Amino acid sequence: MAENLLGANMEIDRRAFFAGLGGVAAVAAMADEAKAEALEHHMMLQLNVANTAKFPTAAEVEAEIETRPTRRGTGNLFVSHVGNVKKLPPLPERPTLVDFYKLRFMATSNHCLQSANRAVQNGMSEEIVLACLLHDTVQDLIKVDHGWWGAQMYEPYVSEKVSFAIRYHQALRFYEDNEHGYEYPDLYRRMFGSDYKPEPYIEATYQMVRKHKWYLEPRMVTVNDLYAFDPKVNPTLDQFIDIIGRNFKQPKEGLGFDNSPVAHMWRSIARPDAPL
Repeated sequence: MAENLLGANMEIDRRAFFAGLGGVAAVAAMADEAKAEALEHHMMLQLNVANTAKFPTAAEVEAEIETRPTRRGTGNLFVSHVGNVKKLPPLPERPTLVDFYKLRFMATSNHCLQSANRAVQNGMSEEIVLACLLHDTVQDLIKVDHGWWGAQMYEPYVSEKVSFAIRYHQALRFYEDNEHGYEYPDLYRRMFGSDYKPEPYIEATYQMVRKHKWYLEPRMVTVNDLYAFDPKVNPTLDQFIDIIGRNFKQPKEGLGFDNSPVAHMWRSIARPDAPL
């Protein structure tokens, strides 16, 4: 199946691609969404090497908008970068966070698991580890302003610090903090343009959070975030089950059916094929 991911519009060194992800067996074990993301990342790297300018400008990124069939802010569950979308497995009658992680967060789970694993290795608190585990999962619903969307979706079920960390990691990721070990990632120079300037609301949010007593919570999410696949690290959700149990308030009715203010967000992730 991995062979089918390799498109015809660009010459791909299959051996290098598979080797970078840990070999053919490792690629075969990856979810389709993770394979597509890995291929997209590999192709972007190749394009950067081929271009005389390593990173595009913000204007060049904007000029690409009308070259795509979908908008970049669309959630992962609602599009396919390789062929048609696939039928999703059904969720249990009373789905838990673990169920969503395994059956709906396929495109973001590897990245979030690696970030949470890194947080554990760096001795972070359980709240920071949980924030890392959850911080990008909402991108399967929507990508634009995912910090705010993600914090809203998790707010009824996690501590105030965890939701604060999830909400504001989005703004802090655009600003270096050498004191705490955060450098601006090259990934953003590719995604947004080498001369990109954050929107005024992002700048204002950063200035507010920089002075907040909980500044280090979202900052540690950015520090432990990983912006590329690491084929040598393969954490599993089982490593974090106890942390989830101690820090996530699972509704007995199941996520999406507890009449919380965000239940509709969970139902949207559960049923992305519903026409209305």
